[in-house]
Amino acid sequence: MRKFLVVLDDSAECLNAMRFAAMRAANTGGGVEVLAIIRPEEFNHWIGVGDLMREEAREQINTHFEEFAEWMRVQQNIEPELIIREGEPIPEIISQVTEDPEVGVLVLGAGTGSDGPGPLVSALTRMASSLPVPVTIISGDMTEERLKAVS
Repeated sequence: MRKFLVVLDDSAECLNAMRFAAMRAANTGGGVEVLAIIRPEEFNHWIGVGDLMREEAREQINTHFEEFAEWMRVQQNIEPELIIREGEPIPEIISQVTEDPEVGVLVLGAGTGSDGPGPLVSALTRMASSLPVPVTIISGDMTEERLKAVS
């Protein structure tokens, strides 16, 4: 089964990327894989404190994921899969699309502010020719009706 890989983060545009991936997967018989990345610099403390912080980060990720997952289940009849990796975002995204042969499309949400589309979109579009899967970029201000129309 072809999966749409979406990166879970705290950005506003993440919501549209999740919606598009779920709608597209539902329309094509695919699946959704949600990738959350825990950055290593968040845990440069004493070992016990770092372990506690890592566990708290995982709990926050699971809570955030469940909000999206519930919508996907109810609205799109999709059961998303959560993948949590630790490391720097770009190498971890590349590793995930390389290691999982079922990932067929990487879906990213683009910011609409004056800062540009965001660091992931900027970096990964520069690398698009070397990625093993196509990248779909979804505007953070696209309406749900428009998302339905293009998915």
